[in-house]
Amino acid sequence: MDTIEDQQCIDKLKKGDTASYAFLVDKYKDMAFTISLKVTKNRVTAEDAVQESFIKAYISIHSFKGHSKFSTWLYTIVYRTSLAIAKEQKLQTVPLNDRSHNNYNPDHSVPQLEKLQLEEQQQYIKAAIDQLPEKEALLVTLYYRNESSIKEICTITGFSASNVKIILFRARKKLENDLKFLL
Repeated sequence: MDTIEDQQCIDKLKKGDTASYAFLVDKYKDMAFTISLKVTKNRVTAEDAVQESFIKAYISIHSFKGHSKFSTWLYTIVYRTSLAIAKEQKLQTVPLNDRSHNNYNPDHSVPQLEKLQLEEQQQYIKAAIDQLPEKEALLVTLYYRNESSIKEICTITGFSASNVKIILFRARKKLENDLKFLL
């Protein structure tokens, strides 16, 4: 359903309806920011990279042929733009303590005690992911949080499928150890 909805917006955009792009930006901005933040390790730089990525995607929308999902195409632009900006600025890493861009949205029917426990678990998981090296954190985020397939991750990052699987395997082991320690 999402793919059909995205394609309708893209078709309208290609015909000159620029307002339809706002729907796509709103839909994908949070994950785009998450990807960029994992690469740049700096909130301001990540915001700039995402903005630049959406502009690039808008300008290049006619090159989108629909061979992959729009999100895969967009996240590839975000990833590569973020890498380029990070290289340009030779960024230093900073702690990611601000939760303002956290996409966690628990089901409102969950009782308060369980909700607190879920929030606490999410904090520990986020902390453990933030401790992973850049590539591992990015792939874990794409695979588990964004539910991207291995093939989509390969398209976004340019890594081979076997490399993605190996990195995910190692990241899961590290997360398992870190979460045992944290919990």
